[in-house]
Amino acid sequence: MVLLFVLVMSMIVLSGGMAVLAVAGTVIITFVTVAALVGTLAVLAGLVRLVKGTRRRRRRRAMRRGPGWAAGSARIPAARQAPPDWRGEWRSARQRFDALRSEYGQYECDPLAVLRLPALADVTVPSTGRFVDAFAEAQALHGEREDRPPPERQAVAYTQAVERAWQAWRAAHDAAERIRLAGLSPEERASVHRVIKLLTVAKDSGNDAERVAAYAKARAELAKLERAGHIHLPRPAVAALDASARAGLPTGFTTTAQDASAAQAM
Repeated sequence: MVLLFVLVMSMIVLSGGMAVLAVAGTVIITFVTVAALVGTLAVLAGLVRLVKGTRRRRRRRAMRRGPGWAAGSARIPAARQAPPDWRGEWRSARQRFDALRSEYGQYECDPLAVLRLPALADVTVPSTGRFVDAFAEAQALHGEREDRPPPERQAVAYTQAVERAWQAWRAAHDAAERIRLAGLSPEERASVHRVIKLLTVAKDSGNDAERVAAYAKARAELAKLERAGHIHLPRPAVAALDASARAGLPTGFTTTAQDASAAQAM
């Protein structure tokens, strides 16, 4: 800028004209204005880069220190979560497993239910096999003491086992609903329907002779189905049938919870 000023002044001196002097003054003012504007923009750009660099460095430091740190240097303590109530979950799991045992026991002690959903009693069906394994695992961890929970690790394992057993039971039941009698031949399906009809007659008839005859025919049909290997009545269901026959086939095949437990123990 100094050299430009000297050059312009030299031209003015050499020319000696007022017009030239006026033009030179305009040029000098323009150059000075432009230079000032460029300097201002350079300062502003430097300030922007400085602010951005400072923010990037703060973010990097915060990321290295973890989520508990704010953008500054002070650490914000993380919110503390309440410890899980594993004792309450264990008590709830015991109630849920008792409900599962009751539901499973009612199915196994009801011949009509087994005939309508035979896949639920067939451990060769994958979903039923998985349920039986999950049920046995929960049963092994169930324990006998209801008033005092076991150590925390064992209680948590039991709670998780009960949840798996319930999920497996629902999956097995849904699969049995879909399958029903699909795996049987037409003759075997017809035989199952005859057995269901005979057992219904034995349950609802008021004539003793008719009930006894219906029971005998139903047992004969069931024996044929079991020999064919497609229908397997669980021992509790067989025990319920025999108990009904010995009692003269009273109305209803549904047993109480105590009867179901006793039949399962056979």
